[in-house]
Amino acid sequence: MITVIPDISLVYQMINFLVLLFVLNLVLYKPIRNVLLERKAKVGGLENDVEKASVDLITQKDSYKNGLKEARTKGLKKKEVFIEEASKEEKEIIEQINRKAQANFAEIKKQVSAETEQARKTLEGEVEAYAKAIGEKILGRAC
Repeated sequence: MITVIPDISLVYQMINFLVLLFVLNLVLYKPIRNVLLERKAKVGGLENDVEKASVDLITQKDSYKNGLKEARTKGLKKKEVFIEEASKEEKEIIEQINRKAQANFAEIKKQVSAETEQARKTLEGEVEAYAKAIGEKILGRAC
């Protein structure tokens, strides 16, 4: 019981309170504070790691986009080169076909002119016989 008149029990109680405060600080409060400080440091470290990871992710995303753009431009350039090569080959093939066709046309033209000349010579040799036959038919008598 506490009395208003100061006696030795008040001093004992104050000493008891201070000892209890010291012991509680040693046993309970300091470990809890240390755990809280460690947790705070760990959370801060994790936050830093998260920030680094997000920055790394953004840089990787940008580098991926840049790489993709470069790959597309390289692909388009290769495609244009292939198209140019294909058009050159196509022109060469068409030129070869045209040369062959012109050669064939010239050969056929020579053949037709030769056949025409032969037919004309044959018909010139037979003109007199045909003229005589036509004359006989028109006049109705033999010549």
